[in-house]
Amino acid sequence: MSKEFEIVREFEVDASPEQVWEAVTAGTGGWMWPMEEPEPREGGKGPFGSTVTAWDPPHRYVNRVENVEDIAEQSANQLDYTIEPREGGKRAWVRYVHSGILVEDWDNQYDAADKHTDFYLHTLREYLTRFAGRPVAFATFEDGPEASKSAAAFTAVGRALGLADDTAEGAKVRARGPEGQAFDAVVDYRNPYFIGLRTDTALIRLFGRNHWGYPVGISVHDFAPDADGKANETAWRGWLDGVFSA
Repeated sequence: MSKEFEIVREFEVDASPEQVWEAVTAGTGGWMWPMEEPEPREGGKGPFGSTVTAWDPPHRYVNRVENVEDIAEQSANQLDYTIEPREGGKRAWVRYVHSGILVEDWDNQYDAADKHTDFYLHTLREYLTRFAGRPVAFATFEDGPEASKSAAAFTAVGRALGLADDTAEGAKVRARGPEGQAFDAVVDYRNPYFIGLRTDTALIRLFGRNHWGYPVGISVHDFAPDADGKANETAWRGWLDGVFSA
């Protein structure tokens, strides 16, 4: 049964309104994923077949699509960003509203979207305060091994990274990545559903989508000068396969 949804978040960030505007409209993979840049006008073409319904740089940007392609559970989707200056423009206040229509499995789909929102917006703030404007190589995959759908899958992922079950946000860790390579990182986000690792040159995001019946996924935002997105995808996919190969 179709039903409307709305997810609202408000936050402040140590970035100018212009920097926030660039991050949410430039189409790079710095904090979410690469996407088509919107036409800079009301009525213009937006990403994923959407239409720009508000365009007022750097204050308001809205895009909406009525027929969502490739997402069977959703028939309409709207993203609405309102950005206001704080402290003379040195900081910004952001109001983000994600709304639309879910057509099936409403409670599960809404819960997933609601929790993903917090993780994505956290990654936006990490990008703005640490990597804004830097070239990025992006890698992602959502189709982890079938075994990663199990109830205990994300616990296994955390342990494979070398994290204790009680390793909390803010902890500095020596993590274990692809091919057993160790790297220094900060756990910048952690709850039962997501793990965020930040290094000097990258944001590594792990998605416990098993909680909603899907495989675990991984994204890497790599800002190193010699970053190779395809190599990162291959390496981390192999790492995740290895976690569930036993």
